[in-house]
Amino acid sequence: MRRNRRAPSGLKKVCSTGTAQATSLRHKKARLWISWRRLIACAGAVRTRILVLTLVAGCAYAADFSTTVDRLFDSRFRFHPTDATSFGVHEYDSKFEDFSRAGVDAESASLKGFLKEFEAIDSEKLDLTTRLDRELILSYIRARLLEIDTRRTWETNPDLYSSGLSYSAFTIMSRRFAPAAARLQSLITRERQMPAALQAARVNLKNPPKIYTEIAIEQLPGTISFFEKDVPAAFTEVKDPKLLAEFQSVNRAVIAALNEYQRFLTDRLLPASHGDFRLGAELYRKKLLYDEMVDTPLDRLLEIGYRDLRRNQDAFQTTAAKVDSKRPPRQILTEVEKDYPPPSGLLQAFRDVLGGLRDFITQHNIVTIPSPVPPVLEETPPFMRALTMASMDTPGPYEKVAKEGYFNVTLPEADWTPQRIAEHMSGFSRGTIISTAIHEAYPGHYVQFLWLQQVPSKVRKLIQVSSNAEGWAHYCEQMLLDEGYGGGDPKLRLGQLQDALLRDARYIVGISMHTGKMTYEQGIDFFVKEGYQTRANAERETKRGTSDPTYLYYTLGKLEILRLRDDYKKKRGAQFSLKEFHDRFLQQGSPPLNIVRKAML
Repeated sequence: MRRNRRAPSGLKKVCSTGTAQATSLRHKKARLWISWRRLIACAGAVRTRILVLTLVAGCAYAADFSTTVDRLFDSRFRFHPTDATSFGVHEYDSKFEDFSRAGVDAESASLKGFLKEFEAIDSEKLDLTTRLDRELILSYIRARLLEIDTRRTWETNPDLYSSGLSYSAFTIMSRRFAPAAARLQSLITRERQMPAALQAARVNLKNPPKIYTEIAIEQLPGTISFFEKDVPAAFTEVKDPKLLAEFQSVNRAVIAALNEYQRFLTDRLLPASHGDFRLGAELYRKKLLYDEMVDTPLDRLLEIGYRDLRRNQDAFQTTAAKVDSKRPPRQILTEVEKDYPPPSGLLQAFRDVLGGLRDFITQHNIVTIPSPVPPVLEETPPFMRALTMASMDTPGPYEKVAKEGYFNVTLPEADWTPQRIAEHMSGFSRGTIISTAIHEAYPGHYVQFLWLQQVPSKVRKLIQVSSNAEGWAHYCEQMLLDEGYGGGDPKLRLGQLQDALLRDARYIVGISMHTGKMTYEQGIDFFVKEGYQTRANAERETKRGTSDPTYLYYTLGKLEILRLRDDYKKKRGAQFSLKEFHDRFLQQGSPPLNIVRKAML
């Protein structure tokens, strides 16, 4: 704006009228003074006009950006209608994913077109929030292209198809966003397209890793049972005989296709599954960069992970000594792990702690909880049980009707041996029940979801990353005890530390397995010896790490949030408030943490 302080040439005539008759020195001075003031006023008017034009141009540019964002997500929902349903966008409820090679290629081409469009946008013309949203979109598109074109999980992961069917049906049946008959009609139309997806899988799958095929085979009985029992049970209130007959016919076809798919996996694909699940260092680095915007070298990341592991192991030793200094920490851990409720009382044990957590958060000014409605506790759906102990299923940010959040807990299966049940339940000791409730509900995932509904940015609503969401939930486990929850009970702290060691082991095993520094069997041993996990849980966790390679995001996100809190505290000084920090953090949505840093610092 400095160059506008001098009047442009066209301004002289406008600013020189009305003073020609002044002859005295006094009048000359007055004339000069008036002219100067008018000159300044006119120059200011020009500056104002230029500023207005600049703002108008900026608004137009932002509008173009917003339109491109709308087109990107419309495209995403056309290719992934299940995502649309889960986000609360119900125009696509009767659609299902096109898993054919042509569908995969079409999505790749569409993403490459959008990548060029967003790369061409001049970020300097955008305000800070929109500029950060552009960074987030570019990272999201690159991550999707890496998955489709480079990692090619549609060629290597058979569970992508079978679990994809069950999850797609689940998004329709689990929430009452429309009358049951209307939702059933959408499900019927969606289910008609499912056998084609399994047929596409038979064409697409090429030499998957054996562990991937084994996971799919392990999950399939639960998936088939889901369509046989759970799906029909969700629509018992529908009485229209014609609609029910149509559903039964279509649903039977899905079950038959799943049984055929199971035979295909067992008889044909498993013997031909010789692929390597490991990404390799370069692909791992790119996945971490595009998924989480983390560019730290992998060797440095391993150093960070091992340092946090040792710190938590030391804290575990110290805390165990507070329980009983005369016994080894491992013996105390074994005793603590046996302090769990009977399987039939597990859900009630979680219910018993949720109210107290919420009261503590409110009384101690930890974070604002935007809604008084608690999540609904239920058993984990069958198609998710092989790889998860507990999870939070929240409604999408655009869901207007069915706003319930579901807190899923995995119970032992009826056909398990007593030993397997005991090993499973040891993961739900008193301390870990509280730690899990903090992580999934208060003030973890559920509270972050409640804040997400208030985020104005469409980009932030629809793109969330794990290092933020899981990092926040994992951070809360430690933070709430640090703030006094539990009154310093060392057994509660042991539960929190055991969960921290579990996440440290994920961090290290994920990097190490996928970069060739650790075998699958060594990964299991690491979870047992260094992560203080039972053998059964170690096997589940290592199995998960084969297909979820960057599940270091729990510990990595937690450490980044702690670092951000320290830096924010330095910036705010005496004005720092933990509640204000948490509220401002959650106002950002769940983007990569380097975007949150830029916004908050």
